[in-house]
Amino acid sequence: MSTSRRNQLAGRKTLPKNTRRKKKRGRKMLRIIMIPLLILLLFLLFKSCIQKKNQYADVDATQPEMDVQLLDINPYSRPGTTIDHVNGIVVHYTANPGSTAQDNRDYFNGLKDSHETSASSNFVIGLEGEIIQCIPTWEMAYASNDRNADTISIECYHPDENGKFTDATYRSLVQLTAWLCAKYDLTADQVIRHYDVTGKICPKYFVEDEDAWVEFRRNVQDALEKQ
Repeated sequence: MSTSRRNQLAGRKTLPKNTRRKKKRGRKMLRIIMIPLLILLLFLLFKSCIQKKNQYADVDATQPEMDVQLLDINPYSRPGTTIDHVNGIVVHYTANPGSTAQDNRDYFNGLKDSHETSASSNFVIGLEGEIIQCIPTWEMAYASNDRNADTISIECYHPDENGKFTDATYRSLVQLTAWLCAKYDLTADQVIRHYDVTGKICPKYFVEDEDAWVEFRRNVQDALEKQ
């Protein structure tokens, strides 16, 4: 053995046996504590994911509360035309961040005087989840172009430019859509976006996030299965 190696070994301090035992026990205790903590963390993460996925698990297909404020019959927003058969539900968004359901209902009704355009929706849902019915479900609304004659339209409000609905709006949309599907013997696959009719980016969030749209229709189907 070289002189330098002997000097190196000679300079090492050997830990007393008690100290080595304490360190070994400390490492063992650390493992005993860490393993349950890790299991708990994984459980909480799993539970959080499940709760997020099922946050609308209590929504069913019963008729939601709604404020019926039917538009005056007029050629610009409520033509009074009867729908022979409802074949689908169309979801829209207002593209007007922060506006209220009442604002839009009143705008639709005011078209009878302004003649500004032809526009309406059977239902509007506000930021707090409030639902206003503007046109009976058996009458046509001016909302979905070529599908006006066989669909019911729902217009939804959103707080900002990305078009994502508030939880309250979303919850009401799921329940209202499920109720309409049950009423007219439709499935979640017959719920469509304005985009699916014309290619218009409406509702924006559901067009740009396809997974969110798939999840919405899944929530509607789950609500239907609670009948």
